[in-house]
Amino acid sequence: MKLEELGYNPQIKQLVSEHNLSGFEIGRVIAEHKERYIVKTENGEFESEITGNLRFSAKGREDFPTVGDWVAITVFDSGNSIIHKIIPRQSMISRQAIDKFGEIQVIAANIDYALLVQAADRDFNINRLERYLTICNSSKVKPVIVLTKTDLIDKDYGVRTIELIKKRIKGVDVFAISNTTLDGYEDLSRLIEKGKTFCLLGSSGVGKSTLVNNLYGKQLMSTKSISLSTGKGKHTTSHREMIFLENGGILIDNPGMREVGVVDKESGMEMTFDLIFTLSQKCKFKNCTHTNEIGCAVIESIENGSLERDVYENYIKIQKEISFFETSVSEKKKRDKILGKIIKDYHRKGIK
Repeated sequence: MKLEELGYNPQIKQLVSEHNLSGFEIGRVIAEHKERYIVKTENGEFESEITGNLRFSAKGREDFPTVGDWVAITVFDSGNSIIHKIIPRQSMISRQAIDKFGEIQVIAANIDYALLVQAADRDFNINRLERYLTICNSSKVKPVIVLTKTDLIDKDYGVRTIELIKKRIKGVDVFAISNTTLDGYEDLSRLIEKGKTFCLLGSSGVGKSTLVNNLYGKQLMSTKSISLSTGKGKHTTSHREMIFLENGGILIDNPGMREVGVVDKESGMEMTFDLIFTLSQKCKFKNCTHTNEIGCAVIESIENGSLERDVYENYIKIQKEISFFETSVSEKKKRDKILGKIIKDYHRKGIK
């Protein structure tokens, strides 16, 4: 397989040259299993570990390789390899790490499109879609909304759901598909471009693995039947993995995401909630929180009906979560700095 079939492009090639990595074998991380990586190059697939230096210099989990990363490796006669360096990412999808104080979890790197997958029946949640959208906007990744299981709803409900999405989320393509009848797949397949990387984001049981199987053309990802108690598919993807389609498109399937914690509140939030940011320019106070201030243009717009209350409430909720996360990051840095000073003093004084 040529590097171009893995998504290699002139920008990546230039980065390899700029960082003096031409002497290494260049490959892409296609799977990750607890800090052991499968790297695919022109010469095959290799199980890889990172160097001690790369591990030592990492300031957080985002400095470790992830699926989608381009890396410089050395391959040994045994068939194993060592990752020396991660080539700078062109894009990175990340969220707040679950149950890890003030940490970021990188979902995938060097993504062109994110397929935001939701089931049209019980799973549909417009607020969650806005969270995914914010993550994409802050990650420089083009979002695409995919509404699955349309065979489980009546036609009128499906039309109203799509109208709701398009009214609240502007400028984003929406595809409605059935994993059973394959309705809508022809239109979605046209989106899949050769050499472009698509990352699937969605909750458990929304049909991501079946979507991968149908696009691939055969049973590739394990799926389970619909649960009689919840009406949802039982999700079986346990790790991130890169899949190469016949038409040259590249998919990354992900385990279901129970929580979607946004980590960036600037560009991502501004693009997702552009109306609120536009209105905020007319607020009486520059530091307006849009909660209870006199002369708040955002609150006035809710009262006169030009801004939907649901949009506003989702915006405020995400902002509060981001502020809490930023405080957690700041506190973690302080603790790490104190710990680093203790260790440094320990070694300096020669304590044994």
